[in-house]
Amino acid sequence: MKTLSRFLALVGCLLLGATTAWAQDARYQTRTGTTSFFSASPLENIEARSQQTSALLDLQTSQLAFSLPIRSFQFKRSLMQEHFNENYLESERYPKATFVGHLLDAKPAELRETAAAQTVTADGDLTIHGVTRHVRVPGTLQLQNGQLLVQATFTVAPAEYKIEIPALVRDHIAKSVQVSVRLAAAPVRDTAAKP
Repeated sequence: MKTLSRFLALVGCLLLGATTAWAQDARYQTRTGTTSFFSASPLENIEARSQQTSALLDLQTSQLAFSLPIRSFQFKRSLMQEHFNENYLESERYPKATFVGHLLDAKPAELRETAAAQTVTADGDLTIHGVTRHVRVPGTLQLQNGQLLVQATFTVAPAEYKIEIPALVRDHIAKSVQVSVRLAAAPVRDTAAKP
């Protein structure tokens, strides 16, 4: 509940522009980011993709927040998607995955001066299946054509988020899942009236 409150507070501040001292083009957002996951399996590889990742990033304060509806993941097979939502992630009970944190080593001035990608680390709380864990995620930032491109790849162990795998298929599912996030976030323009 504490993580949800922090997430909502961050979203409120970023969307409402509560602090006018933030530099223009320091805040970026998207509602159509891509998150995918892949798990190698002896029987069948498991993979899915969502294009409904919402994200808010503030380069000046280094704060960021992500939210993803679990039901938005699309699988190649509908039966696999049904099992994922009903039996594993229980998406009716836990409808979203969220991340709230900050960038440890972002250099916004350098990011604006070069077209090269900048390596960063996101540090914060990842909530999946109602379980919140503190994580550090490596990634890159790049400014290109006015958008902030964000990429990150990391692993998640379902057992750490109390996602139960039935004994019948437990040996056929990897102990960790590779997650990839790809965003193209647009600048958030300050809509407050200027004198």
